[in-house]
Amino acid sequence: MTTPLNHERSQSPSGAHRHDHDVVVELKQRFGDAVTIQATIDELPTVWVDRARLIEVLMHLRTLPKPFVMLYDLSAVDERLRQNRKNLPDADFTVFYHLLSIERNSDIRIKVALTESDLSVPTATQIWPNANWYEREVYDMFGVKFEGHPLLRRILLPKYWEGHPLRKEYSARATEFDPYRLNQAKLDFEQENLRFVPEDWGMKRSGRDEDFMFLNLGPNHPSAHGAFRIVMQLDGEEILDCIPDIGYHHRGAEKMAERQTWHSFIPYTDRIDYLGGVMNNLPYVMAVEKLAGITVPDRAQTIRVMMSELFRINSHLLFFGTFVQDIGGMTPIFYMFSDRQKCYDIIEAITGFRMHPAWFRIGGVAHDLPNGWQKLVKDFIDWMPKRIDEYVKAAMMNRVMIARTRGIAKYDARQALAWGVTGPSLRATGVDFDLRKARPYSGYENFDFDVPLADGGDAYDRCMVRVEEIRQSLRIVKQCLENMPSGPYKADHPLSVPPPKDKTLQDIETLIHHFTQVSWGPVMPAGESSVMVEATKGINSYYLTSDKSTMSYRTRIRTPSYAHLQQMPSVINGSMIADMIAYLASIDFVMADVDR
Repeated sequence: MTTPLNHERSQSPSGAHRHDHDVVVELKQRFGDAVTIQATIDELPTVWVDRARLIEVLMHLRTLPKPFVMLYDLSAVDERLRQNRKNLPDADFTVFYHLLSIERNSDIRIKVALTESDLSVPTATQIWPNANWYEREVYDMFGVKFEGHPLLRRILLPKYWEGHPLRKEYSARATEFDPYRLNQAKLDFEQENLRFVPEDWGMKRSGRDEDFMFLNLGPNHPSAHGAFRIVMQLDGEEILDCIPDIGYHHRGAEKMAERQTWHSFIPYTDRIDYLGGVMNNLPYVMAVEKLAGITVPDRAQTIRVMMSELFRINSHLLFFGTFVQDIGGMTPIFYMFSDRQKCYDIIEAITGFRMHPAWFRIGGVAHDLPNGWQKLVKDFIDWMPKRIDEYVKAAMMNRVMIARTRGIAKYDARQALAWGVTGPSLRATGVDFDLRKARPYSGYENFDFDVPLADGGDAYDRCMVRVEEIRQSLRIVKQCLENMPSGPYKADHPLSVPPPKDKTLQDIETLIHHFTQVSWGPVMPAGESSVMVEATKGINSYYLTSDKSTMSYRTRIRTPSYAHLQQMPSVINGSMIADMIAYLASIDFVMADVDR
């Protein structure tokens, strides 16, 4: 199976952005004073562009011979209270675009400065279709308008919501609001505003004498993997159009980051993809470590890899079981939950917790591996391969499973990249792009493993890629077991994890340092830093802005599931209702990863 794209990829972290310098120089030469270059701690090429030339610059990058084919992320920053903005253009608000090129294996960040009195930019939906939801989110959270957007309305909050929560004047704590009261009049008002009006969503009647026929899937449905609603317009069993309705699980994670110290926000990251566990901690702590200039010891790096891969196995097992269940097979999920408990036994023995350990720390991990961890890991990696063989034989070779998933909800590599699809769902279309190989981090370059690919791009292939990823994760965990480095499990750095307890009982300066770290938190240097990781469901990243404080000025969380759900209408329209269930099952999403 081969990828339809031509890759020129570096296999080292230092080579991850090797083409970007030329692109930035070319932009400066082509657009002159309309472009300003910004240096960032993460060294990701960052360019400020005049609003009048924005679409021209974005289109240029999209149509280069080796294009920035994916709009990876789009969001904004309220700059009005930021103190450390040396050498940056004047701005009350900033809208930024994170673009990704597969062929270059490189990224570029485009920024636009806006004034509070003129919060509008032209829409990018004609360049990248997935700009739709990202622009709606910026409108919802910041109040920035995108001229020409096909349906600019709130997306995570109800349409009657007042204010824009990620603006700095919007309170970050419940105690700063008046007590919430719900009387009958308010309840009636909210219920009326939740009424689904097809015309408001751009749906059209199929004929003058015909009415809409709708089916509500959700907001609570066993195939929706969380509080999620899809409204389908039907012609009999055929889906003419569908509207994914998200936001039921929104908890304001990015807003909460503005009031938590750098350390105390770690447990919140666990709750984003709540099946990913410490995998969620990783991009956050790595981004903070970039800000602080912390080098993580080899032992801590390897422990992080092992724990991340255990959670990848755990997440994929749950996906596999629920996938088969959604297709109609009831038995496998019970076997897979039994195997997940064996995996959780290892996680609990090492971290003390199961689903949400919040165990990674800035500079390393919370504590060293316990005695006896080797036997638990060895028993598990000896146990799982034969179980995977049984599952594939029993479920994936079943004629009903093949009939219900082969050729269903199919899309190709170009469609996947246009909609921002990453992870196993992208690799199921033949695109060989896994950050652990393309841009190794945390020592992944030292491990021997393969990147499973498929070329059908259908529901069946999306499942099989994840099944093969379990096998590869077992290979990685085995190498961690056999080659665990000695040495410290955390960095010796003043901005890292608090000092050991025994030292705080003997040394007053160490005790004071521990007290300030825990009570107020470390003060991180001013700057911007982002880190991307190959998480369980695709690429996950944290983009942090520090204003030289004990808390983040702005935390942007880019999750894979958000992009994957936006793609749904383009894939499933014209299919049958039953195919929608198979499609949902194959995406592998949880709503906390969508709504944050």
